[in-house]
Amino acid sequence: MAHFGELLLRLDTPGHQRFVQASSFGLTFTGGEANVAVALQQWGLKTSIASAVPGNDLGEMCLNHLRRYGVNTDSVVRSGNRLGILFVETGAGQRGSQVIYDRDATSFRELEPGMIDWEAFLKNAGLFHFTGTALVSPGTRNLLFEGLSVAKEKKIPISFDPSYRSQLWSLDEAKKVFCEVLPSVDIFLGSEADASTFFGVEASGNEALTALAAKYNLQWVAFTDREIDEKGVNHYSARLSNGATVFKSSTYQTVSVDRIGTGDAFAAGIIRGVLNQLQPEETLNFATAAAVLKHTIPGDFSFLSVDEVESLMNGQGIGKVKR
Repeated sequence: MAHFGELLLRLDTPGHQRFVQASSFGLTFTGGEANVAVALQQWGLKTSIASAVPGNDLGEMCLNHLRRYGVNTDSVVRSGNRLGILFVETGAGQRGSQVIYDRDATSFRELEPGMIDWEAFLKNAGLFHFTGTALVSPGTRNLLFEGLSVAKEKKIPISFDPSYRSQLWSLDEAKKVFCEVLPSVDIFLGSEADASTFFGVEASGNEALTALAAKYNLQWVAFTDREIDEKGVNHYSARLSNGATVFKSSTYQTVSVDRIGTGDAFAAGIIRGVLNQLQPEETLNFATAAAVLKHTIPGDFSFLSVDEVESLMNGQGIGKVKR
């Protein structure tokens, strides 16, 4: 399982403090593709990531963090001088979380075509995954197109999550690039709003999934659906289309400790099902349960076992006292 994307330093205010009152930050590392890789690694699937970090102790610290969870970092380039930073203020109740990015002129964004050995990186890959943030800079975009070409030659399935961030680039530019990349994609992971905003799908409900699949010849399309009520409770569910049938998960109600990374947990669940050739309904239910449980875990990584996810998926809950 191969991933390509930016690795980031995440700095959190303590507890639920606001940026303006904090005097310290908690430190960890993240990245949309890295979040998926760590989840899959915990579920028994070997993962590797291609990226770039500065050739200093901070870059090595970041890679050590990923290696701790079994992710192969052999294809991460040491270049440039900066690791991107994600500042996070975690909200509570009706106050939402805030994110500030510092990602200009990073090691990853300075990558250029030819800097990744795609033949070696994708040699044993069962699937190739990336998100929209890997397409933000022209250099990484053209480098990724090289990788997509190699993956297509090797008949490696490709999964894509738009993961659009308005702080990073304009909507018009993202729309243009996403439409260029989607014909290479086999598995789309996003939302109904993504289908409308970026790909001109005017249908709604289940028809939106099948319309997007038909427009771009996608094998799988998965949408997450979230509503947050006046008490701050998340009502979370998802849908999955395999081209012929649309499946819908149960709707869960959960209070979020940390919403960041929930979409990546869902993506990892779908990818796990595809790689393990599970039935679509089981794949969807596992992915949705994983995303719901990720809401309860601080940080970006979903530290969850298969048994824990399946327990929630089967209506048993997790965390019961064992005597």
